[in-house]
Amino acid sequence: MTSVDRILEGKYPAKAHARRVAETLQSRHGEAGVIYLEAQKTRMIEDNDGEMPFRQRRPFFYLTGCSLPDASVVYDVKADELTLFIPPIDPESVIWSGLPMSIEEAAKLYDVDQVLFTTDVNAHLASIAAKQGGQAPAFGIAEQISEETKFQGFAITNHAVLKDVIGDVRVVKDAYEVALLRKANDISAKAHIAVLKAAKTATNERELEGVFISACIAGGCREQSYHPIFAGGEGGATLHYVRNDKSLIDPVTQKRKNNLLIDAGGEYNTYCADITRVVPLDGGFSRETKEIYEIVLQMQAECIAVLKEGVLWDDVHSLAHRIAIKGLLKLGILVGDEDELFEKRVSVAFFPHGLGHYLGMDTHDTGGNPNYADKDKMFRYLRVRGNLPAGSVITVEPGIYFCRFIIDPVLQSAELAKYINTEVLERYWSVGGVRIEDNIHITKDGSDNLTTAPKALAEVEILAQ
Repeated sequence: MTSVDRILEGKYPAKAHARRVAETLQSRHGEAGVIYLEAQKTRMIEDNDGEMPFRQRRPFFYLTGCSLPDASVVYDVKADELTLFIPPIDPESVIWSGLPMSIEEAAKLYDVDQVLFTTDVNAHLASIAAKQGGQAPAFGIAEQISEETKFQGFAITNHAVLKDVIGDVRVVKDAYEVALLRKANDISAKAHIAVLKAAKTATNERELEGVFISACIAGGCREQSYHPIFAGGEGGATLHYVRNDKSLIDPVTQKRKNNLLIDAGGEYNTYCADITRVVPLDGGFSRETKEIYEIVLQMQAECIAVLKEGVLWDDVHSLAHRIAIKGLLKLGILVGDEDELFEKRVSVAFFPHGLGHYLGMDTHDTGGNPNYADKDKMFRYLRVRGNLPAGSVITVEPGIYFCRFIIDPVLQSAELAKYINTEVLERYWSVGGVRIEDNIHITKDGSDNLTTAPKALAEVEILAQ
């Protein structure tokens, strides 16, 4: 049994998370009496008698590890007591869905001090308020509190700050969370390999999306972390391509497109993998794709090499652009002085997005503090700003794209057009885009790559034969 499986045999560390949230809450906002959170509600599809797909509220899961809908949790900060509330038996529902989880089963499954029914929430909150004299405030999330929930006895309720506090605390992962992320990555890596092996004979993007999702479900990831991207040929130049239904045969040449960009990851017990690879569609990459692929691979390798606790993410993003500029200069796509190209932000036309983002229960996880109003276009879409703490997990996903919509304005600019050789550029439009993305756990002295999907050029081409 792997160390990951051994870790995951234990309970999700809900109580430790509750303590961390309470400590941060009190350090910022003073004394706390209780923390109250609700699970996502069961919701029906409009004009239909079926239930909408369920996605658990992340703040609730962080303090419970519980995937049940219509549940609640109360953390009595002073007593250090975590209580989970689950829905009582509904006889009408049992006819169709069977018996729900019992209080005894929930107590064994989750890292909480006690389990009660949701009908006991108000009485439990009132009893805590009485014990504390009603002076310490009750914290919740305003838009996630049911009308029937009362905070009787609490003189102060604060429903404005808890969501941000939990979001900030979630940035640093414990060993159990890292094991969940590694498990999601391992399953997703097998799905990426399945796509590699099927790529040569597939005729449509949706076939390969089906291969990926099937492998994820079989491996234990019932849900996808996000809507996956399967972009053939020039479709890879669209950063968040969502069609996944185009032919893999070029309509003009009637030949197979050069490659497929696949950005996809499975979700394991609420924790996400986020992996991007580029797959050859005819057994091997074209010369132009190989050249761009090698630059992007170098961008990623050098950026990962500098990661450790305290590194400024802005600097790592800048490093990626420096390497991209050197590579594109070597190919002759860019011309001019390296420093001048960097200062003029010419590389943003080929690498327009941020280098990465925090990863956890959300694909674009909490706590990144982006500044989308930044006037510097090199940093405007950077989803993480500031220094990386040990324990955080971040994606490193450099890319180079040949998107006419982004590059054409540079070619038409009186100031910037001189930096791009259009004759050389013409050979690369069919590449579309190359992005390589791994999930990296930051440690005190370095980092740990959680992603095992193949990315070395030779290995990728062998698997795609």
